[in-house]
Amino acid sequence: MRKRIYSAERIPYPMKRVGKRGEGKFERISWDEALDTVAAALKKTIDQYGNEAVHLLYGSGTYQLINGNQNASKRLLNMLGGYLGAYGTYSSAQIGMAVPFTYGGLPASYITEIANAHLLVSFGNNLSVTRGSGGGMSYELTHALETGRLRTIMIDPRYSDTMLGKESEWVPIRPGTDAALVEAIAYILITEDMVDQPFLDKYCVGYDEKTLPEGAPENSDYKSYILGKSSDKTAKTPAWASEITGIPEDIIVRIAREIGTTKPCYITQGLGVQRHANGEQTSRAIPMLSILTGNLGLPGTSPGARGADSSLGEAGLPTGTNPVKTLISFFSWSDAIDRGTELTALKDGVRNKDKLDVPIKFLWVTQSNTLINQHSDSNATHKILQDDKKCEFILVVDNQMTPSTRYADILLPDVTSFEMWDLTADGYSSGILNFMISVQPSIKPFEEARPLYDVCCDLAKRFGIEKEYSEGRTTEQWAEFLYNKTREKYKDQLPDYETFKKKGMVRVNTNRDKGIGLKAFRDDPGANPLKTPSGKIEIYSARLADIAKKWTLPKGDVITPLPQYVATWESHLDPKTKQFPLQMIGHHTKGRTHSTYHNIDWLREVVPDEVWINPVDAQKRNIVAGDKVHIFNERGTVEMAAKVTNRIMPGVVSIPQGAWYKPNEKGVDVGGNVNTLTSLRPSPLAKANPQHTNLVEVKKVSGDRS
Repeated sequence: MRKRIYSAERIPYPMKRVGKRGEGKFERISWDEALDTVAAALKKTIDQYGNEAVHLLYGSGTYQLINGNQNASKRLLNMLGGYLGAYGTYSSAQIGMAVPFTYGGLPASYITEIANAHLLVSFGNNLSVTRGSGGGMSYELTHALETGRLRTIMIDPRYSDTMLGKESEWVPIRPGTDAALVEAIAYILITEDMVDQPFLDKYCVGYDEKTLPEGAPENSDYKSYILGKSSDKTAKTPAWASEITGIPEDIIVRIAREIGTTKPCYITQGLGVQRHANGEQTSRAIPMLSILTGNLGLPGTSPGARGADSSLGEAGLPTGTNPVKTLISFFSWSDAIDRGTELTALKDGVRNKDKLDVPIKFLWVTQSNTLINQHSDSNATHKILQDDKKCEFILVVDNQMTPSTRYADILLPDVTSFEMWDLTADGYSSGILNFMISVQPSIKPFEEARPLYDVCCDLAKRFGIEKEYSEGRTTEQWAEFLYNKTREKYKDQLPDYETFKKKGMVRVNTNRDKGIGLKAFRDDPGANPLKTPSGKIEIYSARLADIAKKWTLPKGDVITPLPQYVATWESHLDPKTKQFPLQMIGHHTKGRTHSTYHNIDWLREVVPDEVWINPVDAQKRNIVAGDKVHIFNERGTVEMAAKVTNRIMPGVVSIPQGAWYKPNEKGVDVGGNVNTLTSLRPSPLAKANPQHTNLVEVKKVSGDRS
């Protein structure tokens, strides 16, 4: 943190752009000039185009309750008439959209329930890295595995750190084919009479012909589909799935029998399996293993989605209601700049309106490196952003000179959490761990850096609404006010504010006893129906069948009422494999949180950025460990060192995500940003990021070793 606070990339004062967008050429200006310019541009946009032309870009760079979560920005924009909103997130859009069609929501069991299971089957779930901390899910998994009675099967193209020395079996699988594996397992469960038929009859819609909803075509039930009696006439046998997944047939049969004969069984998935072009299908398919075997609603089981989080329901800075009701997918913002009024509800997922009336003209980027680094296809996004006749004004607020800041028209210096008053509560994806932290300044703000709330107060003053915006409170006063609002629910556990400030952090026990997903529904489905149209688990979704008829999808994209495997563009079956024969995915690294901390040289030294490649693929290309290589496709080229390892399956390479985009004069990204190679084509249902669906080739940079 010291290295980050005083890094060479720390933004010391307000600046305005003097070169082309993306060049990173700025000159210093005063705070007054900066805020006058921002206010004038915002007013001009609203007056000329309307509030729908203003967009607050998605980002998750900080989670404080006042200055973070973009709360301060949202509050101001809502008071000014609103802004074009977004739904979904880069983390979990596909699973968040798709699973509710099955369950009516996103039910989950705590990771701690694994301790009560006899078998854990996990798809692409690298908790030791993505949820690694002194507490939370990684800690809970470690302790659950220590019970000594649990066998684990980890299914992933990569032998991740979560698996390392902890799993009973690693099953490598081709990216994007998890649903095919599920279907072959289902085939064995059905044909060998290992499904829980009474459970399926009582709690589910669409498993077999007798529970199909009215109007569904004949043989469109899940059982008929698996057995090859539906329209595709293909039985989903282990032999069929083996060709698709790369998993030997005998291993598929053995896993199926193990799932079918072991109870309780905890089925779970990480978020990587759903960040694909067929991610919605995969995220609905995996829960079928819990559903078919009746392994949900009971101790040691899970509905088959993610691990659960408890929450304080803490109070944050009130943001008010956005008067603009139009929403786009979080992933569509670059399209909304580039071809704004072409975006429609039935083609692009625009919500609450048939189409956009105006492109995005004012883009507000706060505490986020999403503008160029974490979004897909960095080179194409660069071209869109560089044209200032499209998006006419870009405001960026950050404390580090990230790749995204290079596209700012006005760049404002933010503080770090060591330089402000605020609150933080229960860490994101922290499982049963609940806490509140008093964020207090331990050092003075760096140079001219200011908290976002203070900046928004000054902007509000320029619009004549400062009193309404601040309600007469400083950030510290808001912290006390919001803490006390939260304390109303937990008076027996949260001390008074002065004691809280002195303690710094307090632990809170909330709803740990509600750790089994769908327990109430399992106990009494009549009294606790799901929020699906039928009130039951909808294996066949009539709503999805209706969407599939109405929406306009690109060639190759499909939406189906059943959760089923769908081959996608840039899969191992795509003809493009002749030119780009390797599937590329990205993975999280312990060396940073997304792109945060990438500029800390100590961390780059300990956790270097290297492309993972199997020895079989490396040998074909005359690559040895440490060689500098180019990973490339039609979208761009990334240069980095090679990590030759058996910890990734043949035919697949993986690049650690979050490295800062840094194209050289030849257009080669020497920063190692995986999104130089990913696609802007969205997934069918959630209109979300398919950032693990990519084909590439890898070539040694001749005569060069790193």
